[in-house]
Amino acid sequence: MTEYDLLVKNVRVVSHDRDEPVEADIAIKDGRIARVEPGLDASAAREVVDGAGKLAFPGVVDAHQHWGIYNPLGEDAVSESRASAQGGVTTALTYMRTGQYYLNKGGEYADFFPEVLDAAADRAYVDYGFHLAPMSRGHIGEIPDLIERFGVTSFKVFMFYGSHGLHGRSADQNSFLMISPGERYDYAHFEFVMRGVQAARERFPDLADEISLSLHCETAEIMSAYTKMVEDAGDLSGLAAYHASRPPHSEGLAVSIASYLAHETGLPTINLLHLSSRKAVDAAVRMAGAFPHIDFRREVTVGHLLADITTAHGLGGKVNPPLRPREDVEALWEYVLDGTVDWVVSDHACCRDETKFGEPRDDIFVAKSGFGGAEYLLSGMITEGRRRGLSYGRIAALTSRNPATRYGLRTKGAIAVGLDADLCLVDPDRTWTVRAADSESTQEYTPFEGFELTARVTDTFVRGNRVLDGGKIVGDPVGRYIHRPTGIA
Repeated sequence: MTEYDLLVKNVRVVSHDRDEPVEADIAIKDGRIARVEPGLDASAAREVVDGAGKLAFPGVVDAHQHWGIYNPLGEDAVSESRASAQGGVTTALTYMRTGQYYLNKGGEYADFFPEVLDAAADRAYVDYGFHLAPMSRGHIGEIPDLIERFGVTSFKVFMFYGSHGLHGRSADQNSFLMISPGERYDYAHFEFVMRGVQAARERFPDLADEISLSLHCETAEIMSAYTKMVEDAGDLSGLAAYHASRPPHSEGLAVSIASYLAHETGLPTINLLHLSSRKAVDAAVRMAGAFPHIDFRREVTVGHLLADITTAHGLGGKVNPPLRPREDVEALWEYVLDGTVDWVVSDHACCRDETKFGEPRDDIFVAKSGFGGAEYLLSGMITEGRRRGLSYGRIAALTSRNPATRYGLRTKGAIAVGLDADLCLVDPDRTWTVRAADSESTQEYTPFEGFELTARVTDTFVRGNRVLDGGKIVGDPVGRYIHRPTGIA
């Protein structure tokens, strides 16, 4: 009679609460961690995996992805979850909203969201959940039902959408957002969203710390003016032009506005997404000092930590907010190292070549925004982080424990007894070159093409199911939709 379904032996287990890994074996039973200690008996397990001394990281909780934005959701759920597993991601939280892109529908979430769930069901190789964006007044009223009925505890505001397009200037945002002519997607709407989220926190006090609002912080008016200036001047091109058209102080101003609105509405659980510049994080730090009663969390993407406007491979690096000059990349690393940044994500948004690039192909302002990157998240963090003195434990906190805690993923985020058996094995001495052709994503390019990374994920387990074996996807989709908050183990 076997005691365990799976035993992963001879690994060095990484934990968010200690700097360096410890040697141990990991026993798994019924999809949960049963024991974590050295010298476990191999004969007690139905299956044994020899970790060969590799690092065992908690499965990455990639809290910022966009499945279905440029491709059908059902297709992205397959291919982009496979790419996620390549990067050690075991849980993906992906943004969803009504309006153009995604399902290209408006209306109530009560009708819209079941279609989302049906489209993704039984297709993903990793567990997944959704953040939802209240785009209309009616959506604000649906927030309690979304929490109680669907287990959605995190919401989002795109601060520039009302007056600036997803990819650049736009003259008709109401059509893009698919809201009625009488509605405005503006600061007043953001205030009322905050009031709606706070009302939900008060209605569900036991869940209050896990109900939060995230904000994409850029200021439409600044970006519209600077985009015109850059286009009229004509002396910049490519990623440098896009950076100049959406300047860092646009982020800083939006952070300040969002923070004061949070103070005004009494909403203390605020997530500031993909901060891309020194000015943006500086504004976030200043606002935390001004409003110490608000529990701000600060997010940075691996793209903004790895690439800059000169090192990214081509216009495929267009993203919102933009990639920045090297001095901003170095500033972000300073904030990672000193603990100012709470978690790191991919902001994975697969955009195929035929969709990404416009005519002419080298015009940054007609290209679409966003790119994939989940498959490089953990390897990139280990490569650059270790070189800069970042501990393995801190990397585990940034990529797994911290987002799991904020977003109500109570059974995720650590290799610990009773939690889901989500983990990945990493060879920390494997140097390899990023090639888009090697990714499971359907995106044919990557802004990281040719980058040299010095650590690689070799195996990924989702609730004890091996989905990546020796760098190759194996088996059938095992990912489940996560109704948050997940139960306490």
